[in-house]
This record gives sequence, C-alpha cells and structure tokens, in this order.
Amino acid sequence: MKLPVLAMAVLLLAGPAVAVADKLDDTFQSLKDAVAKKDAAQVKKLATELTPLVQEVTGSAAPAGEEEKKEWTEQVTAAKRIGEYAEYALYATSLEAGADMIGLIATLEQVNPRSKYLDVMYGPYLLALNKSGAGAKIPTIAEKALANFPDNEDLLSVMVESSMNRKQTDKALTYANRLTTVLTTHPKPEALPAAEWERKKSAGLARGYWVSGVIYGEKGNYKAADQKLRAALPLIKGSDAMMGPALFYLGMANYQLGKMTLNKALVQEAAKFSQQASMIDGAYAEQARHNALVMKQEADRMR
Repeated sequence: MKLPVLAMAVLLLAGPAVAVADKLDDTFQSLKDAVAKKDAAQVKKLATELTPLVQEVTGSAAPAGEEEKKEWTEQVTAAKRIGEYAEYALYATSLEAGADMIGLIATLEQVNPRSKYLDVMYGPYLLALNKSGAGAKIPTIAEKALANFPDNEDLLSVMVESSMNRKQTDKALTYANRLTTVLTTHPKPEALPAAEWERKKSAGLARGYWVSGVIYGEKGNYKAADQKLRAALPLIKGSDAMMGPALFYLGMANYQLGKMTLNKALVQEAAKFSQQASMIDGAYAEQARHNALVMKQEADRMR
C-alpha cells in the first residue's frame, strides 16, 4: 500500500521548544524510513515516541502576537499531520505484518483509541488475537472499544456472543438489537468487497435476529419474538441448533398472539411451527411436540 506524501511545515519554535521540534522531525523521518523497510518493531517504537512529542506541540498555548500566532498555528497543523501519519503507519504496516499485526494494532490503540483506522481493523485484530490463543482477552477489548466505536459490527458481534456465554441476557438483547440495526442501516464499508460484506451481513443478521428473538420469547414479549424470529428464519436454514429454538418460540409467540386476538390462523401457524420444532433433535423437541397437540386442539375449538 502506497503511503501518502505529507508536505510538512518546518517547526520553527523558540527556546527549549526547538529541541522538541528537532526531535519530532527526526523521529518522523525515522518512522517514514521504518515504514519503507516494513520494520514492524521500529514502526511501533517510533509511533509511540512520536505521540508525546506531537501532544507537546499541539497542547502548547497560543501566543498573543498576530505574527507569532500565525506561526504557532502552522506548527500545530504540521504536528497534527505527523500524528495522523503515525496512526496511518501503524495501520498500513499491520496489513502486511502477519503475526506482528497484533502488536501494531495494540500500539495504535495506545496512540489514539479513537483512530479511524481502528474501526477498519478491529475485525482482523480480534480474529488474530483468537488465533494466537489470546481469545480470553477479546470481550474486554471489545467492550472498551465500543465506547469509541458504538456502531462497529465486529465489536457488537463479539459482545453478543460474550453476553450469551455469560448468560447476561439483557446485555445480549441490547447488543443483538444494536447489531441488526447497524447491519440494516449502514452502507457497505468502502474497503470491503461486496460479496464479503454480504456474507458478513447475513451472518450478523442471522445471529442478531435469532438471539433477540429467543430472548424476547423467553421474556414473554411475543410480538417482538415473532418479528425477530421470522426475520431470522431464512438466514438460519441448515442450522438445527438455531432452527429448533427459533421454531419453538415462534410457536409459543403465535399461539399467545392468536389467543389474545382470537385469530385462529395464528394458532394454526403456531401448531405448525411447534410441529416443525418437534422434528429437530434437541432440548426443545419433546415440549414442542406436546405444544403442537395442545395448539391444534385449541385451533379446532376456535371459529
């Protein structure tokens, strides 16, 4: 990946700040050299060293004089661009760094936890962590990162699964609903091929709708359960582990909704869903079989 050429203003600072300017310029040049050599270790080291130097310049007080203030503004602008380059250097190097990618992205989190490049890299980063055997760290990293990137589908997906595994159903429901909202309202990320985005979107929607639908069913929110699980059905075909609970709670939801509204068709559909659930081996099969019989009898009594 070709890195952008930055036109740098000379940092003309007075007094002790001259040393900062020299150090900033020298470190910036060394970082560019390290990027050109694809030296991941040096890129991490130099990007980390640049951050406090950039902050020292950008955090300095504006002078009172007009001429001095103009010069100061140019200095701050130049320093900010160096800081932006440091973030980009970590990101760009990580794309071809193999196992070193984890350290580069972790460094980027330290340099700027709100960096726009993190929004792009959290998916590959978390996957690499899992492959490296550091999967236990992922939920903590994801939960913290969501404060800065609340609409990141990779982070939300992690938190859906983490909350479900910990039996934190209220949290899982919140994350699942946020995930499906993001996936249905946000455009395809520019860097992602269309086919890959569609696969990712379908998988995320399947899981999000299923989790929220099952939890709504457990909570007795039958209208929401029906809505979410109907959306999930075409996306979870082929997965008995998901279809069994989905059909079971669709049966429960439609039975209750049908009884409340005296809608025979809904009760009949509930019996159908329950019958289908009973044919899938698992924890719901026996109860679904019983439910199907009761629902059919109820439908027969209705006009």
